[in-house]
This record gives sequence, C-alpha cells and structure tokens, in this order.
Amino acid sequence: VQLQASGGGLAQPGGSLRLSCAASGRTFSSYVMAWFRQAPGKEREFAATISGSGSGTYYADSVKGRFTISRDNAKNTVYLQMNSLKPEDTAVYYCAAGRIVQRSQDSYASWGQGTQVTVSS
Repeated sequence: VQLQASGGGLAQPGGSLRLSCAASGRTFSSYVMAWFRQAPGKEREFAATISGSGSGTYYADSVKGRFTISRDNAKNTVYLQMNSLKPEDTAVYYCAAGRIVQRSQDSYASWGQGTQVTVSS
C-alpha cells in the first residue's frame, strides 16, 4: 500500500490541525493504520494507531486526550485530529500501515513521506 500524508503546517499553541493520509489499493480496511512523529534531534515515536474496522484506537500518553485518530474506509483515508497543540508537538508526522495493532514501528511495513507540524506563537 502506498501512503500520502498531508495537512501539516503552522499552528499556535492551543490551536488545532488535522492530518490526512490517503492510501492506494482496494484492501485499506484490512490494514492497521498508525501515526508516528519525529521531533528535531529525536527518534521517531508512536503517536496513535487504529484497527482496520476503526473500533480500536490507542494513543501515546503524550497525546491522549488531545489527539484523535479516525479512518474512513470508503475514502481509503486515515486522519489525526490534533487539538490543544503544544510546542512539543512540533515534529514531522508519518502515517504507516501494518497488520497488527502495535506501538512498535517495526510492525508497520508501509510509510508515508511525512508532513511537518510546527507549533509556535
């Protein structure tokens, strides 16, 4: 599956952004989808994941309660709604596709190109 992430940009602290990740192919609903992020000078880290049906979602503690992952299988798209943004949310955000609901990036075989999110006043 090929992935194309979009929706990044500049937001003020406390603001919101919504990321989208469009997938190719006809079997999108069979994939677990996830968002990871990589801040400058840091390793890439897990942010959120969602099961193929959308019934199961899991979040990193750092984003829980502020970010919401969702998917529209009819549109082959996964979203990450980010609210109450903080400067420490600044990172390149990557979407990924895999077969198992996991926080480890090793479980995800397909990756999008990344979209930059900058939170600054």
